[in-house]
Amino acid sequence: MAILAFDTCLGAVSVALRTRAANGDWLIREAYEARQTGHAERLMPMIAEVMASAGRDFSQIEQFAVTVGPGTFTGVRVGVAAARAFALSTGRPVVGISSLEVLDARGRHLLGPQSASRAILVATDARRGALYAALYDPSKRTSDGAPALLTAEAAAALATAHNALVIGSGAPLVDEAATAAGHLIETALPAIEPHARFLAQLAAGRPPTDTVSPLYLRAPDVKPQPQPIARRP
Repeated sequence: MAILAFDTCLGAVSVALRTRAANGDWLIREAYEARQTGHAERLMPMIAEVMASAGRDFSQIEQFAVTVGPGTFTGVRVGVAAARAFALSTGRPVVGISSLEVLDARGRHLLGPQSASRAILVATDARRGALYAALYDPSKRTSDGAPALLTAEAAAALATAHNALVIGSGAPLVDEAATAAGHLIETALPAIEPHARFLAQLAAGRPPTDTVSPLYLRAPDVKPQPQPIARRP
């Protein structure tokens, strides 16, 4: 199966093309750039570069995969819109996966064997004192819950209760809240970002998503201005 995966949710843009070789091994072509802005402008050129490097065209893609959030409003919207457009134009299915689950997969890869059986709390900074967080426990083989918008204090209590390692940009905030509550937790990888390589790996074992929709978790910071009421002459 040929899977084209891409992520634009947080502080990076990445694309990965995962295909089967003749001997059955998985082959990966990928690109990754850390960036805070310009996700929309960079995604399509990056996809074209990865496809060209693999010598593939879109008729050969059997499945698309995208991170659906949580993340920045613009980043999440860019990725989901691209996935919908590809699915519509090619008739191929899409798998939507949480950015936090992709962070968990990448974190375990970077941390090595010592993380294989440990619960990990992925926490990313959602600004204004909030975190996007989800707990992943490999002994249960699923997340203990869908990604949620939590305070640092609530995330610290969750990490303490499960003896979880905390990773992600929100890890320092969780550590600070745990210390204030008199608890000691372990944190790692505060600069980690999602990577499409791990999104493609996760998508390989998933059924297509019926409807790919953004997972925002919070209302937008910018709201449309109310329209003035027209006065009758």
